Order: sequence, then structure tokens, then C-alpha cells
Amino acid sequence: MVALYVVSAEEAAGKTAVCAGIGRYLLGGGRKVGFLKLTSEGAEGDAAFMKRVLDLPEAIDSLCTSADKIKEAYAEAAKGRDVVIIEGMVGRSAGDNLSKTSYALAGELNARVVVVEAYSGRLSGFTDSYRGFGGSLLGIVMNKVPGSRLERVHNEASGQFGGVGINVLGILPEDRTLYALSIGELAAQIQGTVLNHVQKSDELVENFMLGAMVVDSGLEYFGRKNNKAAVLRSDRPDMQLAALETRTRCLVLSGSTPPIYSVLNKAESKGIPVISTGSDTNTIVAGVENAMAKARFTQEKKLPKLAEIIGQHFQLQALDKGLGLAG
Repeated sequence: MVALYVVSAEEAAGKTAVCAGIGRYLLGGGRKVGFLKLTSEGAEGDAAFMKRVLDLPEAIDSLCTSADKIKEAYAEAAKGRDVVIIEGMVGRSAGDNLSKTSYALAGELNARVVVVEAYSGRLSGFTDSYRGFGGSLLGIVMNKVPGSRLERVHNEASGQFGGVGINVLGILPEDRTLYALSIGELAAQIQGTVLNHVQKSDELVENFMLGAMVVDSGLEYFGRKNNKAAVLRSDRPDMQLAALETRTRCLVLSGSTPPIYSVLNKAESKGIPVISTGSDTNTIVAGVENAMAKARFTQEKKLPKLAEIIGQHFQLQALDKGLGLAG
């Protein structure tokens, strides 16, 4: 029985995605996997997602715990399991209270530790914080790296972290699919109403496009991106019809003008949901930007892409060895 403690020094680094990817990999290898989330913002949502991903029988609230109750929660989660994945945080320096708590937790559970860091144009200055885990640290995963910089970041990470004895377990490329919004999430964020095909609310939106200014360019303009939400004025049925002729996930209509019959009819026939908001375009754009900033890895439809990325860019054999599962 082993505990795998997955941490980051910043929110939204992609810990839940990495936990899900590792968990599914271990399940595929015949391992029995449990999960715990240390209490934080979004804890219940992430726990609910991991419950579905790992097919866990526990109630959602029992998958969330605090640092002072981790030993009891872990003892329950470990029953009949080969690995329990614990998602948490570490501080930005080795001496702060969050780091000290995190080190103590890893020690109490004799956990193996994986650090996840989101790439933001340069490597972090949190190396000393990571090193505080000592021999428990299996390595670091650099996440959300632009595809064009994979080799460069690999070399930089190997030099910086390898130079202080921290293994680089993976350089994971940024992929829009993993952090896309569902149609339902989008509608909720912009306070809109899905007028049709409500059953498609879990479909993922990877791109966003504002309505073209020139009517004749509508088809060409909207044809530039696939799997998109087209944000359009409600009084521009010409542009709405043009967008519906391209690979559009949904229409988002600003303003109070009801969509005309021909638009609704075509959207219905093509299986494209229409979201009516009553808001102006600027408000919608602000809502979309806010939603994208908070986008979380919480949809099962993202799992095939995640499995592909983990399989290609994560040193899974090193993970197995570090967890004592090799051979």
C-alpha cells in the first residue's frame, strides 16, 4: 500500500488532471486506486470528478479532508487499495507554514510526492520548497507547456531541477481540449439559457469567435475555427445562419431580440444549441474570459486526450518504480 501525494505551489497548475491521468493509468494496470483531496476551494467539485473517473464507492464528502484529519481519512481510503492519490498544496518557500504542514503530512503517511507546476514562460523559483520533501520527492511535472516549446522547456527543466537532484517526470503539452468549457458551464457563467438541444450541455467548447463585421465574409470567417462558440448579436440572423453552416458547437446570442424561426430551425436540424443571454457582447466576453480563467479539468470527455498526453509525455516507468509497483 502506498500514498502518492500530488502537490503544487500555485492554484490551477493542473493537479486534478495529473491525478486523473495517473489514476486511470494505474487502474489500467490492474491496481486498486483511492483518492483524497485536501480541503480547498473547488475541493468537492474535484472530488466528485475523481469519484466518477476512478469509480469510487465513497461519498464525495468522505473524499475531502483537512490536514489534521488526514491520517484517519487515509486509513479508510487505503482499505483494499494499492495506491491512494492525495491532492494538496505546498508553500512557495520551504519555511512557510503551508510547506511545513505538507512536509509533515508526507512524512506521516510515508508518501511519495509528485510536484505539478504550470509553465508560465519560465521555470518557477520554488525549487527550495520542492526540495523540502527530501527523499520522498519522486519528481516534478511541468504542465501546460506550449507545443512549440516542449524541447526547450525539457532542456531548461532538466538543467535547473536536475542540477539540484529533482527528477523531471514529464513535460506535458498545453492542449485546449483539457481546459475547454462545456456548453452548460458556459451558459451558467454568462447567465444564459440554452434554448434547444439541452442534452448536449456537456459538449466541450474549445474556441470562441465574435461575430464578423462584414456580411459577405461570414462563412469564410467562421470557417477558420472548429468546435467553437460563436458570440453574435441577436439582431443579426444573417451572421447566425452563416455560423451554423460551419463547425460550430453553439451559438451565443447577445441582446434581447428573440432568434428568428429560420435560425432556430437550422440550429435544431444541425444539432447546435443556441444560448440566449439578454446581455451585451462586452458582458458576454468578460464572462467567457472569467470562465476560461477558472476552467477546471472536470469532464470525462477529456480523458482520452489526457491519456494520450500522459502516455506520450510522462515517465510512467519511473512512476511505477518510485511507487514500488515495477516488475
